[in-house]
Amino acid sequence: MNRLNHFAGCMAIAVAACSCSNKTADANPEDFDYVVDRFADIEVLRYQVPEFDSLSLQQKLLVYHLTEAAIAGRDILWDQNGKYNLAVRDMMENIYLNYNGSKDSDEYKAFEKYLKQIWFANGLHHHYSMDKFTPQFSKEFLIEQINALPDDKKPKDQDTLIALIFDPSVSPKKVNQAEGQDLILTSSTNIYEGVNQAEVEAYYAALKDTTDATPISYGLNTRKVKLNGKVVEQPYKVGGLYTEAIERIVGELTEASKYAENDAQKAYIDKLIEYYTTGDLRTFDEYSILWAEDTASQVDFINGFIESYDDPLGMTGNWESIVNFKNIAASNRTETISNNAQWFEDHSPVDPRFRKDKVKGVSAKVITATILAGDSYPATPIGINLPNANWIRAAHGSKSVTLENITEAYDAASHGDGFNAEFVIDKETSDLMDKYLFITDNLHTDLHECLGHASGKLLPGVDQDALKAHGSTLEEARADLFALYYLADPKLLELGLLDNPDAYKAEYYKYILNGLMTQLMRIEPGKDVEEAHMRNRKLISEWAYEHGKADNVIEYVTRDGKTYIKINDYSKLRELFGELLGEIQRIKSEGDYASGAALVEKYAVKVDPAIHKEVLDRYATLNIAPYKGFVNPVYSLVKDADGNVTDVAISYTEDYIPQMLRYSRDYSTLPR
Repeated sequence: MNRLNHFAGCMAIAVAACSCSNKTADANPEDFDYVVDRFADIEVLRYQVPEFDSLSLQQKLLVYHLTEAAIAGRDILWDQNGKYNLAVRDMMENIYLNYNGSKDSDEYKAFEKYLKQIWFANGLHHHYSMDKFTPQFSKEFLIEQINALPDDKKPKDQDTLIALIFDPSVSPKKVNQAEGQDLILTSSTNIYEGVNQAEVEAYYAALKDTTDATPISYGLNTRKVKLNGKVVEQPYKVGGLYTEAIERIVGELTEASKYAENDAQKAYIDKLIEYYTTGDLRTFDEYSILWAEDTASQVDFINGFIESYDDPLGMTGNWESIVNFKNIAASNRTETISNNAQWFEDHSPVDPRFRKDKVKGVSAKVITATILAGDSYPATPIGINLPNANWIRAAHGSKSVTLENITEAYDAASHGDGFNAEFVIDKETSDLMDKYLFITDNLHTDLHECLGHASGKLLPGVDQDALKAHGSTLEEARADLFALYYLADPKLLELGLLDNPDAYKAEYYKYILNGLMTQLMRIEPGKDVEEAHMRNRKLISEWAYEHGKADNVIEYVTRDGKTYIKINDYSKLRELFGELLGEIQRIKSEGDYASGAALVEKYAVKVDPAIHKEVLDRYATLNIAPYKGFVNPVYSLVKDADGNVTDVAISYTEDYIPQMLRYSRDYSTLPR
């Protein structure tokens, strides 16, 4: 699936004291308080929305209603992530708001931390590890607080919720990817009920027409259940599942349509409304085509059931939304890349049979995010490439975006955290990273999203879901490898995107260090790597290390009892990236599930316990939060004495807890 996530080991992130900002839209970036909160393994940041005031009133009103449509879908993701998530959230928030005891007690502090964790994860399971959170407060404390609630605030299914929170055997994992297990029965997402993996796979195998050159995205917007002994899809739409939330989304989209910048934009907003109303996936394809082909509008957004990382079978989309507008100055970089898309495709180190003869409509831009929602909030991608349907991308093109105000927030919060001093092999490499990592990281995102996901083609008759549970990992690896390979190409110097032929080494070193070592800080001792992006990075790094041994391309160096990564031959490493890209493209193009599964299981899953322990111990001395996320700005309408809207104001004053409580108060749409 087509998004790129920021990783704390990629750009080392600083930890600062919690602060409450009162900055305005024109705040100086150097004076802006980026860090909002820190708890457990998470740091919450702010992001700025530069140039918002330069938008016209029409554009601002378009952004306003799109942001309202975005936040209105919040409950959908919570419910998709777990059947009782909303009930648990209500119970915990009611306790928080009605608590009368000492807030200095260990029990209360543990309770508050747990509440912050489930807010961040949009449910009871960690957003990356997929493991259920373990409360550090007692069952007795929780029961005591429930009993103290007013009668109208007490949960109706108290015993079920308590068991869900405290019993480790109840719904232990949101998404299970373990080979050889029933991935549906061992996952606790709320997109399947009463069905098993074999039944669902048989259902879709019977449904799909392998000769269809324009297949719909089967299962994208449905929950799969068993009724009268048969697998049945329950669609997410007006009048169907999640209708209460979707009706509110549609209402705000209807208002947004009135402020569309042009006819093309209005057409795809209206088509999205039609899709939400009917649930028809052919209509979704029509919307996706209209959306992909509109490259003139400055304001843009995604809203819907899109990425399928949290479906163990990789089909059903999590609900998400991002609203944004084009960063015109920074987009020169991505436009240069997209204008040369055919050159990159023609020179790709893959079998010519798997290259596109003609790359169509690769539209790329740098954007300024104005709101993050659903599966993009609080943790968010830093790059997106959509639509996901291969045939739409081939025939109508795709949009690729880099969220540069998000990467700027990460970078601004990272200074002085000690990461390089602790993990980077030498000062020369550290200096190169200080000088070039921000630009090469952004270029890596651009190449990954704009060209990587848009490259290559399936052979006729190959099912786009042929790689099944490993599809997301392999697709992210394919896009990463494309980006890594070309980051070292002289073409980037020729295009003026880099000014030093060695600049790419900053990204190469960071990537390998991350894949082999530092991303392990996100894994609990004894656990496997589960998340698709982490598996992708580990697969690439471990494969390159093993296949470069004969030439000593990558080396583990022990110094003063600490392990470091040393890259001895950057040119050879690039060749290895190209070789692996060729193999993964073949796997995707041919739908070779067996080879893809073998790659993932051999290189992407298992963790060396000695290296893992060392990484955790060394990170502990730095106190760097492994995971980052954001609070959103607040938008409000400005009216004159007659009630006419004269402006849309933006504020950065809301902190993490107030924002979460406000969202729950003002945007709770679904019945419990």
